[in-house]
Amino acid sequence: MSDSNVGRFVWHELMTTDTKAAIAFYSEIIGWKTQAWEEGNYTMWLTSQGTMGGVNPLPDQARTTGAPPHWTSDVQVADVDATVLKAKNLGAQVYVPPSDIPKIGRFSVFADPQGAKIAVYRPLGDMKLHDATKQGEFCWSELVAADHAAAFKFYSEVFGWEKLGEHDMGPMGKYLLFGKGATQYGGMYTKTKDMQMPPAWLYYIQVDDLDAALGRVKAMGGKVLQGPVTVPTGARIAQLTDPQGAAFALHELAKK
Repeated sequence: MSDSNVGRFVWHELMTTDTKAAIAFYSEIIGWKTQAWEEGNYTMWLTSQGTMGGVNPLPDQARTTGAPPHWTSDVQVADVDATVLKAKNLGAQVYVPPSDIPKIGRFSVFADPQGAKIAVYRPLGDMKLHDATKQGEFCWSELVAADHAAAFKFYSEVFGWEKLGEHDMGPMGKYLLFGKGATQYGGMYTKTKDMQMPPAWLYYIQVDDLDAALGRVKAMGGKVLQGPVTVPTGARIAQLTDPQGAAFALHELAKK
């Protein structure tokens, strides 16, 4: 298989306390459809470009440790076991050791040294990247860290990510842009003292009409945490939670 996707976020998964309600919510807000996996009770998210994620009940182990409903994402790697070993040696905590998914690939879940959870994945076959500028696609991955400089050092060693730029956000500090080559994958910044949340990843979904989507979010019982605001690129964003409490964000491209 090709390793052209190594280092990229290739699969997005929602862990939630009510899969049926979550499917109804995101189908209405984003327009996603669903498709049952051929084996087991796993439900996949479907956009106009194909499958790009799934929805799962929040594991009992996560519930007992107080983990809320949340989104997580898989970064494709060339070797799951080697990546996890490197991450562990750099201070990561492994939640799910490298494991095979029959006929699909191999994966693992760990938390970086600051506690933000992320997954790694090595598919058996090629995965076609989606055009992230289209409605309903995940388009940006953002890490809210306790120390984003230390976090970037960790991820650059584990995934080979490169620093592609930086924005000065004034009182909020620096916003680091990361990716590979000329392609940006996302950003990271250090949370301020008034941000009580633990370090975590936040994933942005592309929408053609942000205001209309926010109206649907409110009507369906979701909450707007911040926004809409305009970012330096001219795009507009908003950060939200779904009715079960999972955080996500919406992104609207700058108007031409």
